[in-house]
Amino acid sequence: MRPASFEYCKPRSLAELQALLRDNDGNRKILAGGQSLVPMMNFRMAMPGVLIDINGLHELDYVDDAGSALRIGALARHNRVMHSEVVRAGCPLLAQAYENVAHHTVRNRGTLAGNVCHADPASEMPAVLLALDAVLHVQGQAGVRRVAAEDFFLGMYTTAVEPDEFLAEIEIPKFDASRTGHFLELSQRKGDFAICGIAVAFSLVHGLFKDVRIACCGVGEKQSRLVQAEQWLENRPADAASIAGCGSIAAGLVDPPSDTKASGAYRRHLVGVLSAKAIEAALADLNRR
Repeated sequence: MRPASFEYCKPRSLAELQALLRDNDGNRKILAGGQSLVPMMNFRMAMPGVLIDINGLHELDYVDDAGSALRIGALARHNRVMHSEVVRAGCPLLAQAYENVAHHTVRNRGTLAGNVCHADPASEMPAVLLALDAVLHVQGQAGVRRVAAEDFFLGMYTTAVEPDEFLAEIEIPKFDASRTGHFLELSQRKGDFAICGIAVAFSLVHGLFKDVRIACCGVGEKQSRLVQAEQWLENRPADAASIAGCGSIAAGLVDPPSDTKASGAYRRHLVGVLSAKAIEAALADLNRR
């Protein structure tokens, strides 16, 4: 199929981008990598009146170490983030999770910011950002808003970005020596969206779990944190009983839908199994350092 007709704009500056966003009354889409947007336009699931191509704004293409955090610009491609030494050193969970995301050709063009703005409920990176306590810098006419990841994802294909705003940067706290994390998923084929995915992050202090984060994808209308499972694991010893108990609680916190890929009951089972296995893998990652 062909997309509906649209006006194509390619701003040459951030000021021009903001003017385009301000003047088009929400009937616009931003084009970065286009790996999700273009197919949706071809199937007329998305029909923007104006397509704003930001690929000329090279100042948005960066992956930087900012001391206590990583800063990733709106035009940083998946593969750049995945293979960045800054990312591998400062946030190994992010690099590891990319092993489950799409394929090399898609990652070579698509962007992390575009992926999270698309907000597909089965997409891995939003869950990873939730587990990492990421902060998303949303820029508009009034300046930059800092939006916590848990407040950013509002529902299926819906985020906190307003019609006259764009996601300019993703800020991710760096891991210290005590912090670890891991991502696991089950999908029909490698590179497909997750039937169920789990991202975990925590610190291990004197053998106890601290600052636990557990996030899921593929089991609801949006990615979400499993807060009660996090709270249950907090301050417990890093042993098999604690991990198994956390997995059991995590499974009880979701009510997934059934579809042609999996039943809701199977997805719920996977939440428990993958939560426990991801925690075990994160502990193993920490021991290998």
